[in-house]
This record gives sequence, C-alpha cells and structure tokens, in this order.
Amino acid sequence: MIDLDDTDLKLLDLLQQDAARSNQALAEAAGISPATALRRVRRLVEAGAIERVVALVAPALRPDSLTAIVEITLDRQDEASRGAFEARVAADAAVQQCWRLASGPDFVLVLWVPGMSAYQALAQRLFTQDANVRNVRAYFSARRAKFEPRLDLGSS
Repeated sequence: MIDLDDTDLKLLDLLQQDAARSNQALAEAAGISPATALRRVRRLVEAGAIERVVALVAPALRPDSLTAIVEITLDRQDEASRGAFEARVAADAAVQQCWRLASGPDFVLVLWVPGMSAYQALAQRLFTQDANVRNVRAYFSARRAKFEPRLDLGSS
C-alpha cells in the first residue's frame, strides 16, 4: 500500500461519493489540476487503493428478490476445510459478501437471490450437500435501512 496524503484522501472520498464524475469535475472538487487528478487516481488504482469501480444497482429492479444474511458453522475447523468452503461459496454469484469470523459462527454470508425458490436451491447447493456444514442460520431482510459501501477516510 502507498502513503496517502490529504489530496489522495480527498480524491478517494470524492470518488466514493460519485465515481462517474468527469476528471475535470473531480479535479475542481479536490482543488487540484485535471492532470494532477488523473495522475493521482491512476497511482491509487495501480497501488490497489481503489479495488474497482462499479455501478450500484437498485435492488428495487427485482422487487421479488431476497437479501439473506446467513451464519455458517463448520464441523472441521482445519485451514484446508475452511478454505475449501470459502472458495466454493465465494465463487457463487448469489454470494455478495463472505466474511470469515474469529468467534461465533465460522462464516457470515450476505446473499441476494431472486426469490425463496432460488434461496432454497442455493442452500441445497452450498450448504446441504456439504458434509462439513454443521449449522446454517438464515435471516431474511424485511427492509434495507442503510447501505453505504463508503469508507470513512477521515478526510474533510
């Protein structure tokens, strides 16, 4: 990782708010020249400070969809078993997030599926057929109160 100065932090904060703004608009908002903004953003991408640029699609496009938060506990706790499970679930398109935990359940997954039948198929595919999965506890979202992928970088 690279050392980030105040200008880098400002650029990152601005890009988290709206990555689709033009380089000219970004530079103006950051108080730097367009050439400096372009050079710094390229450096941030190359250094891995910016993982990727995406569009956040509104879940309302699929009103019948479900978001599930699922806790998984495994029987075997060795690194190979945990790594194999992690790789398998991370490869599934319905898995939006996969967190390996230090205490409590072994994993927490955030899933987005088009409906309950799709969740049941996913549960069969990822959990039921895996002999190492001891316990599955699923929670289904009734309403999204907040979703903010922005990181607070402490810039102002």
